[in-house]
Parts: sequence; structure tokens; C-alpha cells
Amino acid sequence: MDTPTPATDDTPRVLLTVEAAATALSISRTRMYALIKEGAILTVRIGRLRRVPRDALTTFTRQLTQAQAA
Repeated sequence: MDTPTPATDDTPRVLLTVEAAATALSISRTRMYALIKEGAILTVRIGRLRRVPRDALTTFTRQLTQAQAA
């Protein structure tokens, strides 16, 4: 029977804390919360926790790039 390999710290996270997402975008925590409130970055709730899917950061960055290229 195969035993699952435990996740290491090198494993990319699928969901990030708001603070980690802000760091990934090189913006402040306050600005990240403002973007979430505006609906510019999607989040998910897990119980009382708010998490930012890594894909939401990619989508946000792509939208910024496309808007500035237009």
C-alpha cells in the first residue's frame, strides 16, 4: 500500500492568506483588502477564514496587463 508523501514547504499553496497574497503582489495589506472589497480580486471563505486562490492573483494580473495594453 502506497503512503502519501507529506507536503513540504516547497509545495506551492493553492490558497493564500490575504497577507501572503498582498506580499505576492508587492502591495500593502490595506490595498489588498480594498481590492477584495472592490471585487477586483476574488476570495473564498473557509469557516471564518478568508483565503485568496492563487489563480485569482493570476487573473487580476492578466486583467491589469490587458487594460494597460489597450
